Amino acid sequence: MRYMCLPVAFSIALSLSSPAAAEVIASKSYSYFDIRGKTADELDRELSRRGPTASGSSARHPGATKIRFGGEATYIQDNGRCRVGNVKVTVHTQIILPRWNSRRGASKELSMIWDALSSDIKRHEERHAEIARDQARAMERAIRALPQQRSCEAMQELVSNESTRGIEEHDRLQARFDRVEAVNFQKRMLRLLKNRINGRAGRK
Repeated sequence: MRYMCLPVAFSIALSLSSPAAAEVIASKSYSYFDIRGKTADELDRELSRRGPTASGSSARHPGATKIRFGGEATYIQDNGRCRVGNVKVTVHTQIILPRWNSRRGASKELSMIWDALSSDIKRHEERHAEIARDQARAMERAIRALPQQRSCEAMQELVSNESTRGIEEHDRLQARFDRVEAVNFQKRMLRLLKNRINGRAGRK
């Protein structure tokens, strides 16, 4: 898997009078690792040697996305019942991408291959980040919709269970995306290269 989901941190507070509110805060950052090479084989070896690893695996990848969920919830106690008050779900994604440092002097064919590959890597990792943001919004809606409970202890357990379920669903969605992408990689790269070749021919 080319994404890394870090443990969710969900803090809880009790509020007796604050009005209900909901919020999703998403942020994104980028980092890069440098590779060198003047042939396709050299670039492939560099990606395999310098690429990031995913959680629980020593295998290296041409790109990766680190994902961290967090959140806060408050409870409102009224007339012997407890309900969710404020809900805030946060998600931060860090996209890790390769950067080719020895492009100068490389062949036009290798540059074209690299442009196609690097754009596909970036598109893939951006989609991982988008899946995480979508799931953060789904988690916020699910927590906000939880039914009232007889005690805030029971409400807290319900919120905890829902946040765990949301993270598990997120991991399933990410893994399914990676499986689909792996199957279609060759066709996708051939299409990208064909489009770039046709684009160059059209500019001549």
